[in-house]
Amino acid sequence: MEYPSLDTAKAGAIRFNTDSSQLEIYDGNQWTGILATSGEQLTGGTRGFFAGGNSTNIDFINVDTTGDAQDFGNLTSSMWINKCSASRTRGLIHGERPATTNIDFITIANAGTNASDFGDLTVAREDPAGVSNGTRAVLCGGAAVAPGNTIDYVTIAQTGNAVDFGDLYQKVIHQASGESKIRGVLANGYTPSTSNVIQYITISTLGNSADFGDSTSGGYGASGTSNAVTMVFNTGYNGTSHNTTMNSLTISTLGNSVFFGDLTRTMYAPGTCSSRIRGVFAGDYPSSSDVINYVQFPSLGDAIDFGDLVSGRGHWGGSSNGHGGL
Repeated sequence: MEYPSLDTAKAGAIRFNTDSSQLEIYDGNQWTGILATSGEQLTGGTRGFFAGGNSTNIDFINVDTTGDAQDFGNLTSSMWINKCSASRTRGLIHGERPATTNIDFITIANAGTNASDFGDLTVAREDPAGVSNGTRAVLCGGAAVAPGNTIDYVTIAQTGNAVDFGDLYQKVIHQASGESKIRGVLANGYTPSTSNVIQYITISTLGNSADFGDSTSGGYGASGTSNAVTMVFNTGYNGTSHNTTMNSLTISTLGNSVFFGDLTRTMYAPGTCSSRIRGVFAGDYPSSSDVINYVQFPSLGDAIDFGDLVSGRGHWGGSSNGHGGL
């Protein structure tokens, strides 16, 4: 068959590759598979997980259905104000308050097992946002005492300590993150004032972050979810009040984010995960809500109820084996 050329295809375009019998999506840089010939989703976010929230508990869901979360297992120790990242097989949980260098990992398919020690961050800190291309996880920002600009990375398949990647051009904590296989994006956060800055890195290339654009409104306690093309994030606490506002952006195209829709309730630092078609937000701080919401990529609109967590928590992390970088 004749495929749309890389010169004419637009981000989000879908094709069927007759050579590999796979449905593929274009992220602005390359085509990647969505479905295997057996019908198994390659990048469709089969399992999402949420971890921490001032607890050792790990919850999991099937991202592309709806329903209540189930118990997965336990972290090596209680974690709070932490974030997560993942590959197709392994999930990482990193950072916490009080600031430590701890990184835990789980094998995402193995519900009923506990997390193990992975290694250490280069700098002890809470809330380092994670982005991943499936091979490398890059851990950005966070704080020990004040917001920092540290970026470090690990190779997800190999346990060990993180290595220096570069620096953020704006020091930040409590920011949203999303990714494609090429690019990691960070939005909003606390600097120590409310920020609407969006910055990005190229995941495979060591170096500093660069300016991407601005969000429609600044806030912190923001969290992001993404597929290969679109990132959706809640804008967070604006310094005066919590809100339900979500923004979206096209990861391959520099520029400002746009209004996407509203969550069903306010969520501060929810855990997030995603598939190719759906993004999920779960929990809230300080209410310890058990609410889970989801949105459909890339359709603008309000979030929909997904189900409930095993127990209400917030200010925690989440990821999946089919998020935007995979």
